[in-house]
Amino acid sequence: MPVHHEQRRLPWRADQLYDLVADVGTYPEFIPWCMAARIRKREGDVFWADLVIGFKMFRERFTSKVVLTPGEQIDVSYTNGPFKRMQNRWMFIPQDDGSCLVDFDIDFEFRSIVLQKAIGVLFHEAVRRMVGAFETRARELYGPGVASNEQGDSI
Repeated sequence: MPVHHEQRRLPWRADQLYDLVADVGTYPEFIPWCMAARIRKREGDVFWADLVIGFKMFRERFTSKVVLTPGEQIDVSYTNGPFKRMQNRWMFIPQDDGSCLVDFDIDFEFRSIVLQKAIGVLFHEAVRRMVGAFETRARELYGPGVASNEQGDSI
């Protein structure tokens, strides 16, 4: 049952990072292993997204419910696919210098014992790479950032 919590202080504004994470349709452009993404249904600040993830011989499609708290938080819960459960939360906490403290949690379990064992070994590194992909994308979209700390600090 992998669980991961990570905080990073990043040199971009909270609204910029929120917009980046909320734009699920662009994930295949920069997220490792994300092969496809589409918004299935939208109701105000809630939408359902289908994602296809692939790694080596594994390829899985799943649907998540995404609840947006504009500019502040994004909550994702699993609704259909290969998981027993999957939840994650992104929080975007503005800092006095214009930077943002990003707080990220993910907790999931696959239905398949084979998949669970395969990802279990690589889980924390895979999540770090995914969070790093968001950081790289932010740098591409927004430049060096508003704060003096251009590299970001893992906390």
